[in-house]
Amino acid sequence: MGSTEIDQQSHYVTDWLDKRAKLTPDRVALVDYATGLETTFAEWNEVANRTANYLRDLGVARGDRVAVYASNRAEYLDLFWAAPKIGAMLQNLNWRLTVHELAGIVESGTPKVLIYSEEWRPQVEELKSTLTTVEHVIAMTNPSPGERNFTERDSMSAELAPVPELTLDDPWGIYYTGGTTGLPKGAVITHGNITWNSVNTIASWNVTGRHRAALQLPFFHIGGPNIFMVPLVHAGGTTILCSGFDPDETFDLVESSGITHFVGVPTMFQILQQHPRWDEADFSKLELVISGGAPCPLPIMEKFWDRGVDFKMGYGLTEASGNNFWLPSEMVRTKTGSVGYPIFHIDMKITREDGTACAVNEEGELLIRGPHVFAGYWNNPEATAETIRDGWLHTGDVAKCDEDGCFSILGRSKEMYISGGENVYPAEVESVLSAHPLVMEAAVVGVPDETWGEVGRAFVVVADDHADDYDEEDVRAFLAERLARYKLPRSIIVLEALPLSAIGKLDKKLLASEEALT
Repeated sequence: MGSTEIDQQSHYVTDWLDKRAKLTPDRVALVDYATGLETTFAEWNEVANRTANYLRDLGVARGDRVAVYASNRAEYLDLFWAAPKIGAMLQNLNWRLTVHELAGIVESGTPKVLIYSEEWRPQVEELKSTLTTVEHVIAMTNPSPGERNFTERDSMSAELAPVPELTLDDPWGIYYTGGTTGLPKGAVITHGNITWNSVNTIASWNVTGRHRAALQLPFFHIGGPNIFMVPLVHAGGTTILCSGFDPDETFDLVESSGITHFVGVPTMFQILQQHPRWDEADFSKLELVISGGAPCPLPIMEKFWDRGVDFKMGYGLTEASGNNFWLPSEMVRTKTGSVGYPIFHIDMKITREDGTACAVNEEGELLIRGPHVFAGYWNNPEATAETIRDGWLHTGDVAKCDEDGCFSILGRSKEMYISGGENVYPAEVESVLSAHPLVMEAAVVGVPDETWGEVGRAFVVVADDHADDYDEEDVRAFLAERLARYKLPRSIIVLEALPLSAIGKLDKKLLASEEALT
């Protein structure tokens, strides 16, 4: 066997749904919870093929971007599998962002088409004037004048040919993560990243074809497809599609739909535990409940343990495709602050500021290496070079590793905080605050919140000659027009001056303390 042949095999990319449809054609792949419609793998592959042929008919070719501005819907999942069949890239738009923010993101991605779901029609109408590269605006339902109807795909062939020869380095999609300044950064996730994250998850989390999981996380987040839809397709399991998180619906799913796996952010679990159905719910069919997005308070975990559920914390980030650790069930109650061991085909290390390795239980920055690590940020080589150095992904998160090799995530080395599972970067909020004509200086910190984990607290300095004109509601309205709702500070406090440390730097540690409120 020649070296060229070996290289070609090492870069082989499979058509996921086509392969699974051949292996288990009649097994239920997808259940739409809203309608009860069940779709087999064979049926899903046919729909994805029609969708891929439709994209081709629109002029979408290998490497082109397909922007999707949609809530969790079956059509979105179809696009997830259809675009990579022809080598196209999904540009996943975060509907929590404002039109102002999305306009810059779409412009940067230069998509050929924009496909949206009806609930975002007003925002799409606002965006249209900025869509300089978009050749077709396509509504999933009820198109406006001048738009195309996504149902046109139904007339396309269910056979797909020819199939492009892709490599594991070909991009699958762009997933956006926060930026300290300017637009959110677009993490380019490749076919290899998707594949290896799934391999790692199946091998380490013991996912099999008999498993079922609810898809409630927003699909524009990497956690939407990768925890657990993609591994379930890989293994032949079943995904139950939900429009989002609803506590009553979740209890129904737990008790009557047969779900075995459930993932959420701490806020979701807190809402469930405060619900009247919590005390009577039957969790006996759940094999795995895992929390991500932010550190989970111990009381939330303990309430699940009391109900016989081995609730555990996970750790992931967009740049590492989703999953990174596994804590064995027998350690859940003894290593309460740990995320466990690195999963298959992943290397981890913790380093000091000088790059040397930390000792056991010494705090330092978590670095990750493996084939699941992203290819880089879209059109942002500087940020890519800062994040990936010498082959290691620098997470910016503080961690430690104990004598047993188990890792614990202690917090962020940077100022970013997480509110309701969403990353918030204070510099971005401060930049918008400072643009208000009455605000001279601004600082934002994350502070603990019982519901959202953390929320923003803003401090502003108002010019003396405008103190009487300052109106907090006007400032809030100013922010609301320019920032997503989860980025908005919960409180805004006016100070005469921002506190400085002994070396003249802004003292954010003081601002985050209760002392700043006195």
